[in-house]
Amino acid sequence: MAAEPTPADLLPLLERIAAALERAAPPAVPKVDTSAADAFLWGPERRLIPVPRVNRVEIGILTGIDRARDTLVENTERFARGLPANNALLWGARGMGKSSLVKAAHAEINARRPEGALPMKLVEIHREDIEALPELMSLLRNDPHRWLVFCDDLSFDADDTSYKSLKTALDGGIEGRPGNVLFYATSNRRHLLAREMVENERSTAINPGEAVEEKVSLSDRFGLWLGFHKCSQDEYLAMISAYVERYGLTMAPDRVRAEALEWATTRGSRSGRTAFHFIQDLAGRLGQRLDG
Repeated sequence: MAAEPTPADLLPLLERIAAALERAAPPAVPKVDTSAADAFLWGPERRLIPVPRVNRVEIGILTGIDRARDTLVENTERFARGLPANNALLWGARGMGKSSLVKAAHAEINARRPEGALPMKLVEIHREDIEALPELMSLLRNDPHRWLVFCDDLSFDADDTSYKSLKTALDGGIEGRPGNVLFYATSNRRHLLAREMVENERSTAINPGEAVEEKVSLSDRFGLWLGFHKCSQDEYLAMISAYVERYGLTMAPDRVRAEALEWATTRGSRSGRTAFHFIQDLAGRLGQRLDG
């Protein structure tokens, strides 16, 4: 009859089992110091990644969108002061400064904050990670800072159900949206949904009206809608002038005007993005750097 194993005999086996379980377990998510930076990315690993330097332009350079700029800055400032403010949807023409305005407003409000006040934080969540938005909201709920959660180029296509996570996050579910969190999104679509997506719901649903309302109501979760439209030639040239002045580019105004118009014509569009691309080309040809 074989002798029963002693504890010493079992120890190597138990150590191997413990090591296997440790390898199989997901890695621990490191705790992020939210004071490490003023801006973060919400990564696919469901953690905050500090952004040491944000890619943005000064708010004073953003021309041709004065009304939207003033409205968003005012809304953001109220939020930073702990007053009621609305989630905002910036929608409309491509390249007209929607995402630039969000980042510039964040910097502007932090620059204005009273001495000793905590800075407002900005965290960007990618469209592909929108299902994790409720988790992010929950993570930020008890943080002492105020947070702008930002999603650029937000829209939903057919068979995409992640919009339900956005609706839950904006409404806040049973707990309500965290008082220290505001959500800003940019989109080329006013209703965030492709037209064929809405039409498909109408044609296949048992109750078409309710199905369409379920999807279109997503935009209604944003209390503030700001429209961005294609700019005129004068507005485009004003953007060029603002950049030239800001960066101290040395070229005769008449020549800058002629080249800027030719640049827009060859690209078939006038927008803030087109203007900045021209300025980058001009600065490169002049051998001048564009500082931060």
